Amino acid sequence: MYVGHLAHLLPVRDVVLLRCHPVELERRLRRAHRGSPEDRRANGVVEATDLILLEALKLRRRVWEVDTTGRSIPMVAREVASLLRSRPRPRYGLSRWLEDPRVTEHLLRPAR
Repeated sequence: MYVGHLAHLLPVRDVVLLRCHPVELERRLRRAHRGSPEDRRANGVVEATDLILLEALKLRRRVWEVDTTGRSIPMVAREVASLLRSRPRPRYGLSRWLEDPRVTEHLLRPAR
């Protein structure tokens, strides 16, 4: 489960960062029976605070964010493939989860 939290440390040329609304991320992890409630909460906090994005930007690589919220795997895969084929200008900073009051409210509730 934590491999994704280390991926930004690999020696890569470009980074495609898959993002997900923190509430949906925790729901996905709970439905998949992944991690403890505390682990799922930690994943939600990391997503909400852009921690992995900030770490990826420190590497000074091209970074593209792809929001997976409410999207199917094939749909996300097509977008990632398109990015890797065309290598457009970096695109990040689109996911501003903390601006969503539902995220703040969710993060203030006890982990479940």
